Amino acid sequence: MSAQILSGTEVARAVKATVAEDIKELKSNGIDVGLATVLVGDDPASHVYVGYKHKDAEAVGMRSIDVKLPEDASQADVLAAVDELNGRSDVTGMIVQLPLPDGLDGEAAVERVLPTKDADGLHPFNLGRMILGLPGPLPATPSGVMTILDYYDIETAGKTAVVVGRSFLVGKPMALLLGAKGVDATVIQAHSRTPDLAAVCATADILVTAIGQPGLVDASFIKPGAVVIDVGTTRTDDGLRGDVVFDEVAEIAGAITPVPGGVGPMTRASLLTNTIGLARASL
Repeated sequence: MSAQILSGTEVARAVKATVAEDIKELKSNGIDVGLATVLVGDDPASHVYVGYKHKDAEAVGMRSIDVKLPEDASQADVLAAVDELNGRSDVTGMIVQLPLPDGLDGEAAVERVLPTKDADGLHPFNLGRMILGLPGPLPATPSGVMTILDYYDIETAGKTAVVVGRSFLVGKPMALLLGAKGVDATVIQAHSRTPDLAAVCATADILVTAIGQPGLVDASFIKPGAVVIDVGTTRTDDGLRGDVVFDEVAEIAGAITPVPGGVGPMTRASLLTNTIGLARASL
């Protein structure tokens, strides 16, 4: 294996240490920071992920507020839970855990969160501010990827970045952040309809995969020396697997994130960072 391992766990540890100091400072000024989650249904992966979020929050001294709704909750029930948290003074930031069970509208639930309490950075108002280059919470996973690149001093200016995936959760905001002024990558947004996807990916100096197809990205997708960021995380009988065939790609890439231990910890760390930003913005 020749590639440098980009450990999201290591970066998240550094981010959480900074957040813990920020919380101490805010508390000394009479501001108590609280992060709330709304979890609907019994999806095991969502329960595990939300549990990690609360563990992270408590570890840095942030109040953790956990709202669970049953699998048969209605859309009105979900929106009422969001409204209740919107009105609570002890809730600084809030997350609606996606996806919601079948029959429920996740986008409507996200839009119901006040932009000033949007810890996920997914409210249309905050996405619009991101497009305009204005301050505000950024989508947690793309923001976590950018923090990894910065932590490891990975050059982006003038580089070709290929983002595989176009979801509003990851792909679209990821492409915008990589192409933003000051980051200055030349971005290609690839997806399931891209002809000869492997050839397009092989042009990338920075390749970000966010498609949720375990093992799709093999050595044929990789430019020698490229930085490979594997956002795809799929639970299989063999455990968590990313989009990338790790052992094969690591022989060609210059740097690579593992699954698990790569982008996942940074997504959660970004939620904490966003919540701190929301607290400061409320002053």
